[in-house]
Amino acid sequence: MKFCKRYEEYMQGKEKELPGVGLKKLKKILKRCRREFQSGDHQMEPNPVDGGDSIARPKCPDQCPVCDGSFFPALLEEKSAVASCFNERAQKLLELHLTSGFRKYFKWSRSKKRRNHGVLIQEGRELVAYAIINSVAMRKILKKYDKIHYSKQGQAFRAQAQSLHIETLKSPWLCELLAFYINLREEDPNMKAIPGIFGNCLLTFDDERPILQCGLFDSVKLEVDLTCSLCLETVFDPVSLTCGHIFCYFCCCSSASVSIVDGLQSADHKAKCPLCRRGGVYEGVVRLEELNMLLRRRCPVYWEKRLRTERADRVHKAKEHWESMSRAFVGV
Repeated sequence: MKFCKRYEEYMQGKEKELPGVGLKKLKKILKRCRREFQSGDHQMEPNPVDGGDSIARPKCPDQCPVCDGSFFPALLEEKSAVASCFNERAQKLLELHLTSGFRKYFKWSRSKKRRNHGVLIQEGRELVAYAIINSVAMRKILKKYDKIHYSKQGQAFRAQAQSLHIETLKSPWLCELLAFYINLREEDPNMKAIPGIFGNCLLTFDDERPILQCGLFDSVKLEVDLTCSLCLETVFDPVSLTCGHIFCYFCCCSSASVSIVDGLQSADHKAKCPLCRRGGVYEGVVRLEELNMLLRRRCPVYWEKRLRTERADRVHKAKEHWESMSRAFVGV
């Protein structure tokens, strides 16, 4: 079955509730573009074939006059809506699992659906399928664009999507859903009988380096390295910057030159990621609580040791902070 038909079957009946990538509409734009592109007078460039012989092929203009005015803006709008919908729904789902006590009872009682761990896993599976199939749809339509235009503008658009934080496969909430799935199945033995969200979803340790990995839809594989690139240890109290890179909370505060007391919300809006050097990545930082729970369960000795060390460091840093604030207040 062709992917376009498969995608339409998946999204059938969900258009009102969930935004999606308009594959059919975008393919019509490219079809019109191909007719114009192949029939028009375009500059030709040699294309070497079979050891030196060459054939002429159309040379792609810097801006396609047919589809650039509608193709990329439409795709950007649709992909932004998909990413926003996925992030919002994933956040609400994870809040239901992470809350406790009366707050959890209140949230679950307000829900229109009957809530239990099986229902949460089912909702998580649907969310992940939605995120993945739309990401694959975007990749395929961009690949088709580049094929028609003999260009790399589709690849450039993918890079732009990552910089705008609308690539769902790079979303921290997808990483949280992975950890959420593993946590639920380990917490409740009965959950192991429920079909998984992903194929081969597991946390592995390759030469003591923790890697969260899973097989996704259409042969897409996801691997998340859980080693902090600042302290070179397994991430502790992990946070994800908007660029998608994961660090320890304490390391991230040090990198952003903010105190533990003030937190990452006080970081300069121009502060750069210590790994990719992209600016403005601290404004939408996400605390990965499900991932922290998973690592605490899988690495209990390391986690307890790191907890004691971090607790002492945080007390020391907090003491220094308040002492400096007191001296500033009294003018010393």
